[in-house]
Amino acid sequence: MGKVNWWLWTKMLVVGGGVVWGGPALVRYLQPTDEELFQRYNPDLQKRSLERRYEREKEFDDFVVKLKEQAKSDKPIWILQAEEEKAHAANSARQQKLAESLRLAEEVKARREAMRKEAGMPVESGSRGK
Repeated sequence: MGKVNWWLWTKMLVVGGGVVWGGPALVRYLQPTDEELFQRYNPDLQKRSLERRYEREKEFDDFVVKLKEQAKSDKPIWILQAEEEKAHAANSARQQKLAESLRLAEEVKARREAMRKEAGMPVESGSRGK
């Protein structure tokens, strides 16, 4: 076997250590903190950011709670999320249909009252006495 070049190995270890530890240290040193970024915002953005902070924190907390619940299941999380999304879409569609039918019922009621007024008949008030 050949002679080991210790000087080469020493240089490589020093350079490797510089890259492995020095690179992340440099990034950490140069990267601004959240407070520093916030101070760089213009006053209008700072105000909006503060107003929406509670809302964003609540959304994130809800997301984490959902993830924890989904993690308890044996199914993969992406399958559970897809199922939940489908159920939410179906529920949303059901609510839209219900809202549409309520709107149509109100429209029919308004037409009926308009026709009664035109005919000179008394207009129904509120609920029926059945």
